Amino acid sequence: MEATPEPHPPAATGGQPEHARIVRSAGIVSGAVALSRITGLLREVVMATLFGAGPVMDAFILAFRIPNLMRDLFAEGALSSAFVPTFTHYLSEKGKRDAAILVQLVSTAIILLVGGICLLGMIFTPEFVGLLADDFRSVPGKFELAVELTRIMFPFLLLVSLAAQAMGVLNACNQFAVPALASSFFNVGSLAVGLALGYWFGDFLGISPIVGMAYGVLTGGAMQLIWQLPSLAHSGFSFGFRIDWSHPGLRHIMKLMGPAILGGAAVQVNVMVNTALAAGVFDPERGASGPISWLGYAFRFMQLPLGLFGVAIASATLPSISRSAARLDFHEFRETLSRSLGLVFLLTIPSSVGLALLGDSMIGAVYEGGRFVLYDTQQTAMALKFYSIGLVGYAATKILTPAFYAIDDARFPMLVSLSSIVTNFLVAYSMVEIFHVGFQGLALSTSVVATVSFLVLFVVIRNRLQGVFGRRLLRSFLLISAASLLMGAACWASSNLVTHLVGHSKIGYVADVAISIPVGLGVFLLACRLLRVEEVVVASQAVSGPLNRIFRGLRGRIRS
Repeated sequence: MEATPEPHPPAATGGQPEHARIVRSAGIVSGAVALSRITGLLREVVMATLFGAGPVMDAFILAFRIPNLMRDLFAEGALSSAFVPTFTHYLSEKGKRDAAILVQLVSTAIILLVGGICLLGMIFTPEFVGLLADDFRSVPGKFELAVELTRIMFPFLLLVSLAAQAMGVLNACNQFAVPALASSFFNVGSLAVGLALGYWFGDFLGISPIVGMAYGVLTGGAMQLIWQLPSLAHSGFSFGFRIDWSHPGLRHIMKLMGPAILGGAAVQVNVMVNTALAAGVFDPERGASGPISWLGYAFRFMQLPLGLFGVAIASATLPSISRSAARLDFHEFRETLSRSLGLVFLLTIPSSVGLALLGDSMIGAVYEGGRFVLYDTQQTAMALKFYSIGLVGYAATKILTPAFYAIDDARFPMLVSLSSIVTNFLVAYSMVEIFHVGFQGLALSTSVVATVSFLVLFVVIRNRLQGVFGRRLLRSFLLISAASLLMGAACWASSNLVTHLVGHSKIGYVADVAISIPVGLGVFLLACRLLRVEEVVVASQAVSGPLNRIFRGLRGRIRS
C-alpha cells in the first residue's frame, strides 16, 4: 500500500481529540515506564555499587549487550514494527478469529527461528565475544568471563521476543499499562534472583556474584513474559503451536521484517563498532577498564527520558496511525503523526538540556558509592552530555520509523539505517583514532547518527504524505527550544549556587538534583505558557479531562 493521500479539508477539531487520546495513552505508558526506569535504575545502582566500572562490569555489560543487540534488532525492532500494523489490520478488517490465528502463527515462528538463533549463539559464543571485544584478552580472565556470562544470558533473546509480541497484541487492543509494566518485573526479578544466587546461595551453588546476576537476567526475562500472559488470555489471544508458512498475514510480516532486520542490523553494527573501539580505548587512569562501563551507565541514564517519552509516545501512536492507514485516512494520519512529533519535542528538548547541565549531579546522586568512585561519576557524566545531544533525534526516530511501516514502506528506513553505518564509522573512528577524543567521541557519534537519521526520515515522510503540518512543527520546535534555553539558564544558576554552598559530595549531588530540577521545570512551564506553546495546552487538557471526571465522580459520591 503506497501512501498517495488525497487532500482533505482540516477537521473542525484539528485532530486534537485523537491526539488527546494518544496523550492519555502515552501518559499511561509513561507512568508504567517511569516505574520500569526507576526499578532499572535501582538495579544499575546495585550493580555499580557491587562491581564498579572495572573489568568484571565491562564483561557483564558486553555479555548482556550481545542478546540485547539481537533483541533490539529482532524483538523490539523489526518484529514490533512489522507485527503491530499487520495485526491491527487483521483485527479491524478480518475479525478477532483471524487475528488470533495470526498471533499463534507468529509465536510459533518466533519459537522455531529465535530458538535456533539462541542455540547457535550459545555454541559460537567465543566468536561473538571475540568479534566485539577481542581486546578483552589483554586482561587475564576478562575474555573468559565475558564468554561464560554471554552463554548464560543468550536464551534471554527468545523470552523477550515472545514478550515483545505479547506487548504488540495488547497495545493494538489499546491496553498499554500491563505491557509497559513488564520491564519492571524484569528489573525486580533479575535483581532479586541475581542477588540470591550470587550472594546468598553462591557458595552452595559454586558460582560467583556476577554469574548469579547473569542467571538473574534470564529469570527476569521469563517474568517479563509471564506477567503479560493473563492479560493476553483475557483479551482472547494466546500463544499456540500452529505452522502455516504460506499464510498471507505471516508472509506479510516476514516481508516487512526483511528490510527492517537489515535496517536494524545497521544500528547493531554501529553498536558493535563503538563497543570494539571502546574496548581499545586506554584511559589515563584506568587503562582499558572503564570506557565500556561508563558508556553503558550513561546510555542507561539517557534511556530514562527516552523510554518515558519516545517509547511511550511511539507505543500509543503506532496503533492509531496503523488504523488510519488501514482506512486510507491520511489526513488523520498526518495530524496524528505531527501532533506526536510535537509532543516529543515538548518532552525531549528540555530533557536533553537538563541532562547536559545536571548530568554530574544526577550520576553522582544515583551511582556514586562503593566501587563507583568520583572519577567514574565524572567520566560517565561526560559521556551523558554527548549522548544527550541526540535525545531528540532518538525519540523522534522511534515515531517516524514505524510510520513508514504503517504505510507499507519498510525499504526506506532500511536504507537510512544502512547509510548510518558509514556516518557512525567515520565519526567514531575519527574521534578515537584521529582526534584522540576518547570514549566521549563514541557517544557523540551515536548522537550524530540519531539526529541525521531523524532529519532524513522526516523530510521523506513529509514528501510522501504531502506535508505533516511542518510550519506548526517548526514553530513548536523554536518556541520549545527558547523555553528550554531559559530553563537551562535557571538550572545552571541554581546548580552553581547549590554546589558553592554544599560542595561536591553525595549530599551535594542530591541537593542539586532536588532543587535544580524543580526550578528548571517551573521556569520551563512558565516560559511555555508565556510563549503560548500549543503542545502544553493540549497535554494539559488531555490530562485534566479524566482527572476532572474522577473528581466530579468523587464529589457526587460524597454528596450522595
